[in-house]
Amino acid sequence: MIILNQSDVTPASFILNGIPGLEDMHMWISFPFCSMYVVAMVGNCGLLYLICYEDSLHRSMYYFLAMLSLTDLVMCSSTIPKALCIFWFHLKEIRFEECLVQMFFIHTFTGMESGVLMLMALDRYVAICYPLRYSAILTNPVIAKVGLATFLRAVLLIIPLIFFTKRLPYCKGNIIHHTYCDQLSVAKLSCGNIKANVIYGLMAALLIGGFDILCITISYTMILRAVVSLSSADARQKAFSTCTAHICAIVFSYSPAFFCFFFNRFGSHAIPPSCHIIVANIYLLLPPTMNPIVYGVKTKQIRDCVIRIVSGSKNIKSHSI
Repeated sequence: MIILNQSDVTPASFILNGIPGLEDMHMWISFPFCSMYVVAMVGNCGLLYLICYEDSLHRSMYYFLAMLSLTDLVMCSSTIPKALCIFWFHLKEIRFEECLVQMFFIHTFTGMESGVLMLMALDRYVAICYPLRYSAILTNPVIAKVGLATFLRAVLLIIPLIFFTKRLPYCKGNIIHHTYCDQLSVAKLSCGNIKANVIYGLMAALLIGGFDILCITISYTMILRAVVSLSSADARQKAFSTCTAHICAIVFSYSPAFFCFFFNRFGSHAIPPSCHIIVANIYLLLPPTMNPIVYGVKTKQIRDCVIRIVSGSKNIKSHSI
C-alpha cells in the first residue's frame, strides 16, 4: 500500500489557461476587459473621493455606497490584472498559495457585495417607511457595526472553503481552464473526494446570497406597500426614484451571479465553457463598472457635486488664462 504525503500531491503552481476555445481571440477580448476595468477604477475612486470630501454626502445612503465602491474595487482588482497578464503576456502561472489567496478575495468580496446590497435595501426601507426616524435609526455607529458584521460574515463563511480546497490532493494535472482561481475549477483537478467542497460551497452561497435576496425582497415589498399608499403621484414618483439606482445595482450583480451558480450546478454540459468563463468575468467586472455610472446619473446629490467640481475647475482655468 502506497501512502502519499500531502506535499507530494500539492502542486507548486497552477496554469490559468484563460478562455478555452478562444485563445486566438485573447488579445481582442482583453480590450473590453481593460476598458471596463479602467472605468471601474476611475468611477469607484471618484465616488469614494466625493463621499469623503463632500459634506452633503455624509449620510447613511452614501456611506453604504462607499462600502459598495470599496468592495467593487477589491473584487475586480483581484482578477482582472491577472487576466490581462494572461491575455497580453501569456503569464499563466500562479503559485498554489497565491491561487488560494485570490480565491479567498474573490469569494469573500462577492459575498460582501451581496451583503452591502442587502444593507442598502434596508437603508431605502427605513428612509421611505420611517423618514422621520431615519437619521436616528441609521447612526454612524450602527452603519459601522452592520458593515463590519457583513464583512465578518463573508470572511468566516469563506475561510472553511479555502481550507477544504487546500487539503485536497491534486493529481489530475495543474491546468485550470479559467482566467482566475475559481473554487470549483480548482477542486475539479483533485483526485480526492470533493463532496465537502460542493456541499459547503452550496451552503455558503445559500447563507449569503439566499439570505440577502430574502431581505431585499422583503424590504422592497414593504417599500412598495408604503409607496402605493401615498396619495400624491409626485410623492410616489419621488420615492420610487430614490430606489432606481439600487435596483439597477441589484440587477447588474445578481443576473450574472445566477447564471454562474446554475451553470456550475446544472448546466455544465449544455453551455460551452468559454461562455461560462466570459460570464464569470462579467460577474466580477460589470457591477464595479456600472455602479458608479448608474449612481452618478441617477443620484441628484452626486450629480450636483460632480457638476460643481467640473464647473469650478473650468472657472479656475478661465481665471488663470
